[in-house]
Amino acid sequence: MPDKVLLAFDFGQKKIGVAVGNSLTRQARPLTILFPKTRVERFNQVAALLKEWQPDQLVVGLPLTIDGLEQEASRACRRFANQLNGRFGIDVQLVDERGSSLEAQDLLGSHAPDDAMAAAVILQRYLDALGSLE
Repeated sequence: MPDKVLLAFDFGQKKIGVAVGNSLTRQARPLTILFPKTRVERFNQVAALLKEWQPDQLVVGLPLTIDGLEQEASRACRRFANQLNGRFGIDVQLVDERGSSLEAQDLLGSHAPDDAMAAAVILQRYLDALGSLE
């Protein structure tokens, strides 16, 4: 697989965790947390990140229930992923994010803002899965 830069998003209505990684090193790291007030601001902030990092692929965490079923938050994340693909023309993959916030809290300590770390956990899961496909 050629070296690809990936950005991952832990999407929420009030804030969005962002992580960056690449397919060569298969390592993800937290990048930033966005706090957009409006939908326009959300996509302006995302556009600025895309311009800076020039990713080849995007990953969006998909929040499922414990039983693996979709919920309202799942629909919001699918909508966000579709909007990213439609606006920016970049391939978007959805990744099951169950447990990512708990894992991020374990990595950071329980009271640190964990959204960017949760995005890194989501992206690391995706990168780890790539290794098992080869």
